[in-house]
Amino acid sequence: MDIKNKITPLHLDVLKEIGNIGAGHAATALSKLLHKKIDMKVPRVHIASFKEIMELIGGAEIVVVSVFLRIEGDVPGNIFFIVPVSQGERFIKEMIDDPDFSLQQPPYSELGLSAMLELGNILSGSYLTALSDFTQLDMLPSVPALSIDMFGSIISYGLIELSQVSDYAIVIDTILNDDQPLNTDVKGHFFLFPDPAAYEILFRSLRIELDG
Repeated sequence: MDIKNKITPLHLDVLKEIGNIGAGHAATALSKLLHKKIDMKVPRVHIASFKEIMELIGGAEIVVVSVFLRIEGDVPGNIFFIVPVSQGERFIKEMIDDPDFSLQQPPYSELGLSAMLELGNILSGSYLTALSDFTQLDMLPSVPALSIDMFGSIISYGLIELSQVSDYAIVIDTILNDDQPLNTDVKGHFFLFPDPAAYEILFRSLRIELDG
């Protein structure tokens, strides 16, 4: 199924609105966790081919931090939350209050890795909850898994089963920022890979039929 030709701007607008609702829930949870105001927004949702996904990150050999979850239930699929190492490192430092934490070379602090898993779990869970609330579909995330590796190696794990039947993923751009002076936004991406039949189920539940 050539999903890019079937999904319209209306589909993406709906997914963006749902994403921003999920971002609001995630920001509230992170604000409580970090004891300071966190803002989160979804500026863009788009469809990207595998090649475009690689270019978006900066190439297959770029080292990134990834939190992966398998989605089970009515809309099975895979979801990745990806951030560059430098930005993941900066956010972890704030979460664990350790200015010396580093992701540049293993072994990594177990506390820091646990914090990154929690961050990815909160963000992914908030988005999936918003999507589930809108669609009234069950979407059950697996226990999250953390990877620090080249982007091409990480993302290929989620594409093994899909590569023969789909060339595209739903990309949900994400920006997090806090109220600190001279703050630099943390920019990450969700890559949502619904199983092939799940696209029809997802958009039908939103009362938006896929074209064609």
